[in-house]
Amino acid sequence: MTPKPTETEVPAIEIKATPFDPRFPNTNQTKHCFQSYLDFYRCEKVKGEGDSVCKYFKDVYTDLCPSVWLEKWETQRAEGTFPGRI
Repeated sequence: MTPKPTETEVPAIEIKATPFDPRFPNTNQTKHCFQSYLDFYRCEKVKGEGDSVCKYFKDVYTDLCPSVWLEKWETQRAEGTFPGRI
């Protein structure tokens, strides 16, 4: 029989999720997803590309938004047909 691993042998796993935002209290997080997407690109527009402050918004929208939406929005931004105001 193999011995149980001790606490020092078990790797620590850090689980992160999007924190609660009181602006979006409902279960449906569609608005939160879209707003975080806009906030990320607005932040990059003001602070510059790759700024660490903007990373929060990117983490939120990548956590909440379906990848199909993100691909569509990226295509729309590239074509100049994105409906949001960035």
